[in-house]
Amino acid sequence: MSRRSFLSAGAAVGAGLVLPSWSWAGAPSMAGPGSATPPWKVWDREADAVVAAVIERGEVPAVNALLRTWTKNGQALPFGLPRDLRDFIEHARQLPSWTDTAKLRAAVTFNKRRGTYLGAAYGFTSGMMSTVIPHEARAVYYSKGGADMKRRISRTAKFGYDIGSLGAFHDPSGEMIVTCVKTRLAHAGVRHLLPQSPHWKGAADEKIPISQRDILVTWHSLPTSVMRSLKQWGVKVGAAEGDAFLHSWQVAAHMLGVHDHYIPATWDAAYAQAPQILDPVLAPTPEGVKLADILLDLASGIDGGTVSRPFLESLTRYNLGDRIAGWLNVPRHPGQDEALAAAWPRFVGLKEAGLELPGSSDLYWAFDEILRQGALWFLGDGEQLSIEIPDTNNPKLP
Repeated sequence: MSRRSFLSAGAAVGAGLVLPSWSWAGAPSMAGPGSATPPWKVWDREADAVVAAVIERGEVPAVNALLRTWTKNGQALPFGLPRDLRDFIEHARQLPSWTDTAKLRAAVTFNKRRGTYLGAAYGFTSGMMSTVIPHEARAVYYSKGGADMKRRISRTAKFGYDIGSLGAFHDPSGEMIVTCVKTRLAHAGVRHLLPQSPHWKGAADEKIPISQRDILVTWHSLPTSVMRSLKQWGVKVGAAEGDAFLHSWQVAAHMLGVHDHYIPATWDAAYAQAPQILDPVLAPTPEGVKLADILLDLASGIDGGTVSRPFLESLTRYNLGDRIAGWLNVPRHPGQDEALAAAWPRFVGLKEAGLELPGSSDLYWAFDEILRQGALWFLGDGEQLSIEIPDTNNPKLP
């Protein structure tokens, strides 16, 4: 299949890439009724202006070097940042007025109890789903991050690690506020640079990447899709802990620059928004197929290869289904695919039953933490992970 016919097929499958209407506006958001302005017409004006100025002034290397030393929620910003950038970060690092600290602490408990299969859902539901989100796949592939996917994935993994950590948003020693602000700056850098890439412009169906809608698509590929997976696996999530988990991601959306009137206020609102935002846009692209292949190779190397790539392919097929697995050229493994589909819910059920034992939550957390730290160490090649502002597009493209 030629590149042109592949793109045409992808456009046909993902016909929702240009949505004709936005009917979610009346649903409850964190600011009340949702906005009537479609989110694909809105970007991040504040961040974009500041970061564009930093890039045009040639200050990116110096700024990134300074921001590597800023890692904790309660830490003061390093001396020497440009004044406009410092002022923006000081504003952007403030939690929204509607933040519920009790819910954030409850989300930590939720993450401690279910870290093992939350990690599996983040990796093989959300992570692999990102490769069939055309705007995201192209933005990653053609931006600077596409030149070193291991490094790019390590920064994404840090985001998932930090939101599930004990400190997360609510503790001065946590890192999630910093991670969100740095991600917001990186997004602004990509928005400034990608429209200058002839490669991206030749493949993209938008003039400016990473709109509010694009961030919401990725957002739904995370908490909404994860909750769908947990239900598929038979996990019974109580209303209070489900709301706490959602709240941590509501705060994350705000800290990434999403306007409050686009952030679903409840799970019902999220489930109403996802069919308009996420589900219609899923489609194959040449860039996404390449990224999926790289992701599977990297994942199979995280633990030294003890978990084989074929097993991870079966896990991908189980989580995302035959259609998406077919789009990504994930091979079938007869017998293994069916065995994993039968065994995984039983594994989850046994782990859920174990939560009834005293002290099991802390034991699970300790074990899961070893796995998470090991994965970050591998992906980061043993170095401190820092999300940075790009200063160029993918330099490896001709």
